[in-house]
Amino acid sequence: MGRWGFLISFEGVEGSGKTTLAKGLYNRFLEEGFKTVFTREPGGTRVGERIRSILLERDFPLDPWAEALLLIAARRENVKEVIYPALADGHIVITDRFSDSTFAYQGYGRGLPLKPLSRVNKIGTNGLKPNLTFLVDLPVEVGLSRIEGRELDTIEREELEFHQRVREGYLKLARRAKKRFYVLDGTRKREELIEEVYNVSIAHLEQKGGLNKYRKKR
Repeated sequence: MGRWGFLISFEGVEGSGKTTLAKGLYNRFLEEGFKTVFTREPGGTRVGERIRSILLERDFPLDPWAEALLLIAARRENVKEVIYPALADGHIVITDRFSDSTFAYQGYGRGLPLKPLSRVNKIGTNGLKPNLTFLVDLPVEVGLSRIEGRELDTIEREELEFHQRVREGYLKLARRAKKRFYVLDGTRKREELIEEVYNVSIAHLEQKGGLNKYRKKR
């Protein structure tokens, strides 16, 4: 366990800019010489990317539990093939969404009960939790306005009330896990936010064993 890495997840409603921030942090870490891996949910593996296509590009209704189970199946593959091996090798892993998104979207958004959802999710994560989670928060109307004009996926096309429930769910999750969550104001400038997530991440890495532990050997 001496080489065990550090898992950072990014969460947020549609149009929050979380993907941009996650990739920005990933690129910054690479520039600074840190051992870093980037992945996303759903996706990250061949199976996960196929599940992503089913979930986001479908034009047919899907039962909420079926949706949740497909997401968790994709997560299981991502944890097994990408995240766990990278952590075991001492890497920093940055993931664009992780298990909190299932509770926010399928739990609070779709109305699935959280306790059974949590039990099934533990199978998908193998008990793994992020060391640090950035929640990029902003009014859902602002987020949705940012994605106007492009072809929307199945989730993005949901009604406004659904997205409101997702945002409220995220904020509840953040209040319950204050030590793990760091809430960002998603209306701020991208450059400012990338700098903030980098500085916060560095502080957490220092507390977790020092920065040299995560740097590439020269």
